[in-house]
Amino acid sequence: MRRTGRALRHGDACARQQGATSPRALGAALGRQDGRARVHRREAQLGVDLDDPGLEPRGHHAVGVLDARQQVQGLERQSPAASPRLGERAGSECAARRRREHRVALRSELGSRRSVDVASAGLVPVGEPDGDVDGDHGVVGERGEHVGEPRPHERTPVVHDDPSAAASVHARHRHHAVTIRTLRSVAERIEADVAVVGAGIAGLIAARELVHAGKEVVVLEARDRVGGRVLNRELSDGTVVELGGQWIGPTQLRMAKLTAELGLETFPTYNSGEHLLRFGKETGRYRGTIPRLGPLVLADMGQAQTRFDRMANRVPLETPWAADRAEEWDTQTFESWIRRNARTAKARELLRIYSEAVFAAEASDVSLLHALFYTHSGGGVDALAGTRGGAQQDRFVGGSQLVPVRLAEYLGDRVRLSTPVRRIEQGAAGATVHARGVIATTARVIVALPPTLAGRLLYEPPIPAVRDQLTQRVPAGSVIKSHAVYETPFWRDDGLTGQAAGDRGPVKIVFDNSPPGGTPGVLLAFLEGAAARRLNRVTPDERRAAVVGSLVDFFGPRAAEPVDFVELDWSEEEWTRGCYGAHFPPGVWTQYGPALRAPVERIHWAGAETATVWSGYMDGAVQSGERAAAEVLHAAR
Repeated sequence: MRRTGRALRHGDACARQQGATSPRALGAALGRQDGRARVHRREAQLGVDLDDPGLEPRGHHAVGVLDARQQVQGLERQSPAASPRLGERAGSECAARRRREHRVALRSELGSRRSVDVASAGLVPVGEPDGDVDGDHGVVGERGEHVGEPRPHERTPVVHDDPSAAASVHARHRHHAVTIRTLRSVAERIEADVAVVGAGIAGLIAARELVHAGKEVVVLEARDRVGGRVLNRELSDGTVVELGGQWIGPTQLRMAKLTAELGLETFPTYNSGEHLLRFGKETGRYRGTIPRLGPLVLADMGQAQTRFDRMANRVPLETPWAADRAEEWDTQTFESWIRRNARTAKARELLRIYSEAVFAAEASDVSLLHALFYTHSGGGVDALAGTRGGAQQDRFVGGSQLVPVRLAEYLGDRVRLSTPVRRIEQGAAGATVHARGVIATTARVIVALPPTLAGRLLYEPPIPAVRDQLTQRVPAGSVIKSHAVYETPFWRDDGLTGQAAGDRGPVKIVFDNSPPGGTPGVLLAFLEGAAARRLNRVTPDERRAAVVGSLVDFFGPRAAEPVDFVELDWSEEEWTRGCYGAHFPPGVWTQYGPALRAPVERIHWAGAETATVWSGYMDGAVQSGERAAAEVLHAAR
């Protein structure tokens, strides 16, 4: 700012040299100077020299020269010195020197923190031999991604906070350090038989099946990793914990087959000892699957669960909307059914905990029809909620993300990371997928994304209203997965499995998530549904204190001092926005259900939510990828 001040003082001297000696004339001259200062600030922000006669707007990605020059004229008109007599000074040597010094000062002030980042935005000056130019690819956003068609106020280079970007620009434009003429986005053009959007398990399985069938495939993934909602995290000592989906059960046959094909190993979830169940301030211990709740509560829970499982078995997995009582069940929530069919408070709470653990949503958020379909899909309440013989029986040695990593290794450079897709066009001749830095021309497209994210893509022509409205109505659950790490699994010494459940919260479900060797000890604590949404709004330290406090309630004071703490709030993940999967509120299955899997011309849908068996689980993701690939191959015949 000191250099800017010197430039302004020099402008004062120039004004006096030009005869502006009276206070009124001097004020007018300095007002004009202030207007020019704002012009120069605009130039520095744009990274252009608006007085350069060679700066011409061409193509979709011109730097907004016309708009900027109009702004310049407006700024000069707003200046109190906009008179012909003072305007005559513009061509003088003094005015030119003043303008140069303004630019130097402002660029010095802004250059260290804001520079035009040509490389990361995927932009090049016209005439640079950097590859093919796509004139209609749309606007590049703050992180360089495609964000749609350009609008007049967006036709400017992207400004970044990376100082290294300035060096990159200056090295390429030594003679015109921040003067860029016409910019357009550069995209690699790819031709393939099929483009797969999303490199989670569903998308990778679909791609593998198509490659096996001899098809050319490209997989476009927004993240800088594969796996989607499956993610490993390595602790400081090298121990791997899973922040996303992690378990495999004995009836998940597709995952079992895939695990063997990939050469991966599993080990049992620790299940030796007693479990904990906490209601209010009372904590009880029990073995097996039946807690000590008293005969009345156990009888009530037993009759409600039996009735619920029988209703679930009446829901067709391929067509839940065709169940004989679909309309009735889809007009009420799981919560309303719980209140009518469970007589005791504790039985009601156990069913609500089941809802939160399975859907990461409150029972009041979920359609009864959806709760029934989902339970049937997974084999019943005990299969979904259980450890031995249930969905939580086994874990992967090295972490569950090894599954998508091995699949991606097989596919090789067909998988493109950090390539978010923004638009899919389809017509009689094929489909075109527009992603950051890539334009893929294909015969078919498989969108392997959760419905909410699939609904955020642009489709040309627009997808049918029933499909679009479906994606607006199936939100993801809310879950924060937290790991408290201890030097040893001390709870095992107390004869506990590390598995706990309770009604108080904020943590209502806990598992022992220690590695196969047993150390360090890891307690996995879930924040789900309303608890996750509430603690999403506090600081990480406050959230950690709340989680550790719940662990102390379950396991005593030795749980108060973890040596490490790792968490992931899936609702904050840009390319996920929630877990475990999508849940269907009342009215969605019966009004929009047929659109969930139905192809839209050349677009096919995959993802765990589209599965009929083990919907929402990794096994369901495998099934959905296989189905989508089969649809594509059938259409190609």
